[in-house]
Amino acid sequence: MDRTGAYAVIGAGPHGLSALKALLQNGIDADGFEREAEVGGNWNFGAENSRVYQSTHLISSKPFTQFPDFPMPDRFPDYPSHAQIKEYFSAYARHFGLVDRIRFEADVVRVAPVDDGTTWLVTSRDRASGAETTSEYAGVVIANGHNWNPKQPHYPGQESFGGDIIHSADYKGAGVLRGRRVLVVGAGNTGCDVAVDSAQNATATWHSTRRGYYYNPKFVMGRPSDQTADLLLALRLPLPVRRQAFKAALKLTVGDVSRFGLKKPDHKFFETHPIVNQQLVYHVGQGDISPVDDIARFDTDGVVFTDGRRADVDLVVFCTGYLVTFPFLADAEQQLNWQGDHPVLALQVFTPTHRNLFVSGLIQPDSGQWTLAHWQGMTIARFIEAARDRPTVADRFFRAVTAETGRAFTAGTTYKDSSRHYYEVAHQEYLEALQTAIHELEVAR
Repeated sequence: MDRTGAYAVIGAGPHGLSALKALLQNGIDADGFEREAEVGGNWNFGAENSRVYQSTHLISSKPFTQFPDFPMPDRFPDYPSHAQIKEYFSAYARHFGLVDRIRFEADVVRVAPVDDGTTWLVTSRDRASGAETTSEYAGVVIANGHNWNPKQPHYPGQESFGGDIIHSADYKGAGVLRGRRVLVVGAGNTGCDVAVDSAQNATATWHSTRRGYYYNPKFVMGRPSDQTADLLLALRLPLPVRRQAFKAALKLTVGDVSRFGLKKPDHKFFETHPIVNQQLVYHVGQGDISPVDDIARFDTDGVVFTDGRRADVDLVVFCTGYLVTFPFLADAEQQLNWQGDHPVLALQVFTPTHRNLFVSGLIQPDSGQWTLAHWQGMTIARFIEAARDRPTVADRFFRAVTAETGRAFTAGTTYKDSSRHYYEVAHQEYLEALQTAIHELEVAR
């Protein structure tokens, strides 16, 4: 099918929806592809590749998370649940007329450039009939998410373990924890959530982490903590001053977590992705969760930790994150400028190898994400528009932005070396960079 006058947008989660809307609103024909029967992506609870669980709520507050042109309802709380977020995305898609532009239950199985990448062939498979359709597009926006392909660790003796091992990718609710002796591995926000679920449902709970972290409360002085943090950024306070302010706030609200057996952080504030979970400290303090070191090895009936301690467990939940993969993209490592084990892009959107292949959503911000999704979509739309109508402007912009491929938007912070920080961005700095890009693409209109 000839769709060489249009763009393909892969995924109907928040980044796919906002990219599709931006293209259509700017007069760029586009088709969306979504493997599930509804929009929502990761927030489509119960869908095959959804990784939210029954207790999932936002960890960034409503005004910092919502799309700037589609506020969340006033009836939503400060930190909405996954069900409310799914409702929000469905309303967004209906409001902007996106539903009829999306091919649902369509697995994208191959995306490949034609010749030198002037156009792209997109092959999708209907999940009901199995029939495949290939269409030729002017370009592609990849927005399939990066939190769906589980990163599976392996430890000595794991094969001999007589209990059950699952990844948080398959964790949907506390039912699997009830009556079990549970080890939760990983100290990201998911690991902390699952440990808290386990504390309230399991017979016993251990929480294994490699390092200490700062556990941020959701509220400080009666308001969402990310709003307080943003105020400090808006005041342009130096990083050392902001660190001292957060240290004082955590001392008052959380206290010295080492008193409860949690490890002291081995890094400064803002050098890891924020963990927003005060309940973990509460349940550790009550003795409901036992903090332990990294796993040294498994045995038949349990786990031995690196400090020599041992626990009899019958269920292990690996909350160890996800790997970024694009299984449908032909020669993804070359197309997306892979370096080591991950792609390295310009402005977290542009690949230096093609001017008509974009990625939206390959970011891990220190605050809400969907404002950034909106402006990523607008940046892509403005570039496509410039390439069509003002090629000299688009060419100048592309050369300038790709010359800074791999630039980190981290507000001067050096994050701990970890795969979870490959895509970390400081939201204010990154938002400013996107808006600067849009201005440069619009200036010659």
